[in-house]
Amino acid sequence: MADQYTMQDPTTQYPKAGPEYQQQQPEPGLQKDMTPVPDSGETSYRGTGRLTGRKAVVTGADSGIGRAAAIAYAREGADVVLSYLPEEEADAQEVVKLIEEAGRKAVTVPGDLKDEQYCVQLIETAVKELGGIDILANVAGKQQFVPEIADLTTEQFDHTFKTNVYSLFWLCKAAIKHMKPGSSIINTSSIQAYNPSPILLDYATTKSAINTFSKALAQQVAEKGIRVNVVAPGPIWTPLQVVGGQPEEALKDFGSQTPLARPGQPVEMAPAYVFLASQESSYVSGETLNANGGTPTP
Repeated sequence: MADQYTMQDPTTQYPKAGPEYQQQQPEPGLQKDMTPVPDSGETSYRGTGRLTGRKAVVTGADSGIGRAAAIAYAREGADVVLSYLPEEEADAQEVVKLIEEAGRKAVTVPGDLKDEQYCVQLIETAVKELGGIDILANVAGKQQFVPEIADLTTEQFDHTFKTNVYSLFWLCKAAIKHMKPGSSIINTSSIQAYNPSPILLDYATTKSAINTFSKALAQQVAEKGIRVNVVAPGPIWTPLQVVGGQPEEALKDFGSQTPLARPGQPVEMAPAYVFLASQESSYVSGETLNANGGTPTP
């Protein structure tokens, strides 16, 4: 299979969505049960040693973009601590196997990012098991569509913010005290921060908050030699979409509105997370890298 260095036509590199994309799973969902199964780089991502010896924590590491980042980090030479929900263990174990096949250490820490103590423990485990932390990739997110604000419950609003924003605060706060100069934090926003869907009121709001949080934090920790950046994906084929992230009937056209006219695959996000974690981006901080299939952003 072609890797990320093979020249290809991006409009046809991966298939467009169709009727087979219409499916639903109970939250949080499993990647291995999706049809088609998303490509997180399991057979295609090729590393070149860009993160040799680094120590990474990745949230949402069991599936989707987090899985792609974890696989890429390992193949670039990093050891990885994987955060995910206990219900996602089956997907996570597949990632563990791939990390170990790359010759790197994988540490699993299942739990719920809505819990501050879990977030603190996640970082403490990374420091204990890996000997430190110099990459924090916050990828996990909660997305549930609700067409009308009248039907958007306080509970869902709270859970979306706790998962997407509060966990960011808790994890960054816990990690920075252990990070040495040259360390990198990569947070995850979305095209929804710029072009919000009316059915994703709470989710879109959190993604805008992540951009602002990251720009402020980047300035705060610059003098420590720590960089903070953001990846803002477009419509990417992940379990997030099939557990209520989108209406089932909309999935047959998922990604068709982008200039590339197709959904992205998680592996297509991996190079952005690697670049922002590596020394190649040494003069990049407080930036949001949009990887959304060509949709213009401010």
